Amino acid sequence: MTAAPAAAPVLPPLDFTLSPFTGLTRDHWCGYADHLLRSAHRHATADHANLYLPGATSAYGRKSDSLEAFARTFLLASFRIAGDPEGTGRLAAWYAQGLDAGTNPANPDRWPTPGELDQAKVEAASLAVGLALTRGVLWDKLPQRVQEQLVAWFETVIGQPYPPINWVWFQIVVEMFLASVGGRSSAADIDAGLAIHDSLYRGHGWFADGPERAYDHYVGWAFQVYPQLLQLMAPTDPRVQARAAVDRERLADFLDDAIHLVGADGAPLIQGRSLIYRFAAAAPFWAGQLAGHTRLTPGATRRAASGILKYFLDRGAINDDGLLSIGFHGEFPGMKQSYSGAGSPYWAAKGMMGLALPAGHPVWTAVEEPLPVESGDFQRLIGAPGWQVDGTAADGIVRVRNHGTDHANPGVRVADSPLYARLGYSTATFPDLVPESLDNAVVFADEAGRLTHRTGFSFLGHFEQDGVQVGGCRFTAHWIDVDPDGGPDHGSGAAGTATPGPDVTVASLTRGAVELRVVRVRHAGRCSARLRIGGWPVDASSALAGSVRPVPWGGELPDAGTWHRAAPHPVGEHLSIPWIGTPGAVADGDYAAVVVLSGEGGGAGSAGTTPMADGHFAFPDGTTIDVAAALARLVSE
Repeated sequence: MTAAPAAAPVLPPLDFTLSPFTGLTRDHWCGYADHLLRSAHRHATADHANLYLPGATSAYGRKSDSLEAFARTFLLASFRIAGDPEGTGRLAAWYAQGLDAGTNPANPDRWPTPGELDQAKVEAASLAVGLALTRGVLWDKLPQRVQEQLVAWFETVIGQPYPPINWVWFQIVVEMFLASVGGRSSAADIDAGLAIHDSLYRGHGWFADGPERAYDHYVGWAFQVYPQLLQLMAPTDPRVQARAAVDRERLADFLDDAIHLVGADGAPLIQGRSLIYRFAAAAPFWAGQLAGHTRLTPGATRRAASGILKYFLDRGAINDDGLLSIGFHGEFPGMKQSYSGAGSPYWAAKGMMGLALPAGHPVWTAVEEPLPVESGDFQRLIGAPGWQVDGTAADGIVRVRNHGTDHANPGVRVADSPLYARLGYSTATFPDLVPESLDNAVVFADEAGRLTHRTGFSFLGHFEQDGVQVGGCRFTAHWIDVDPDGGPDHGSGAAGTATPGPDVTVASLTRGAVELRVVRVRHAGRCSARLRIGGWPVDASSALAGSVRPVPWGGELPDAGTWHRAAPHPVGEHLSIPWIGTPGAVADGDYAAVVVLSGEGGGAGSAGTTPMADGHFAFPDGTTIDVAAALARLVSE
């Protein structure tokens, strides 16, 4: 079918009195939500059941993708309807027609059921949540025949297997909805799913997305959002009531950390899989206000959420046809994963959950307040993922030095996942998507130029000492001959045959934009390889400055260069990564480099030019640390 051209969004003037940082108000959020919905509806079938959006097809096929587009846009529509039931009647009627056609067994274009297609298990959850939030407006007004169709469609989830990751929530919310409307449900399914959820809890609000060290945005937009939605969907259920207090505390703890992972330009931390969901990163902030379980003020919450939305709007997330493409800023097909279809990016709808709150809610009426990175430089250690976080107010960048996350477990020998296993991530740089890379790396290059990996490392812990954050890991560097039949990319590094290299300890001593990276090499004689210490991946057209410089402490690192790739990547056209290293085979010993990422106004470019004195390293602001003492404490702890 050929869709008519997209109409422009209907928006009021920016309001910098109510929203001094972003200018966005609830009316702007409504305008963008309505624009996304109108644009997607142009690609719907006549019965509204399927949205055949232009673009990529997932491994599940077009029928799955069209259901996905319906379900995820319906989730967005449900937030609009819940927050403004009087003004969204036409929207409710549009989706009511699609819900009927999609579940009508006599319709040849009906949706596959969750019992027939795994991806339908995911989309069923969005449908269930949306119907629960709009129950009085939509569900209660559906004809009995349509309600029975929907119940029968949902009931195919009962007894189905779900992987022990965030997917367990898709079964939980569907069966909870079924129970609330008189359908069949399985207490065993619900209890098992909740038990898996609790087993993945790693402390202070953080969950791992499965049994591996998989920390990413799913912590917020799945593990923290669904428990709060459950309290709205089934407030009288004894299981929900019994866990309400702990779920509230976990969300509040997580948000205390999450607010520190948003840059001054609104960028969320660019790390982890499914980044094509873009402003879904705002979801946990809204969840805190929706359920009232947050220590963040309403003004700080809206600043974070509106900042995240504006970051993507300003960078082409919505294309000229009013659609969300696969990509990060604009379209970038290289970010497609096996489960990604044209409807997938619409899980960004989760980031618009705040629209379920009425216009008079304090989160919409309070004046925006600054983010932590706008209030001053800060340091923060986040235990579960093993992150040491430094935010700098001068350039508004938040940096994470990572010694605890790799989407694997200790001792596993696979390739590094670009989105999990790098030594550093930030709100300003996009990781190099090639597994063998100099991006924030300590690697070894063999005679053929192949680079090692560190996945499977042991996290040594982290701490603060004399105003400096210290963290580290230990691993056996290894080359991987990748198995071409290793399966789909769901976040983990590629499997294959591992060849061991040296044993390595890496420590990051950080303050602000500056990292002193110390590398201890042992058993270098296993191979003949050159050491490479790589810096931050920076687009050549950006205002960012990245550098790596040797520090006269231990072995010499006289070789240096800048790696370039002149080709499009998710946030630019020309990627560059600085590096230093040994000109020949590395020897056992200690090596050190100062690694810097600074933005416009960052002022850290001269860091590390002063040699260390008496074993103490001096940061640009004059803070000093005894390097040997810090390393001894790290290794002993």
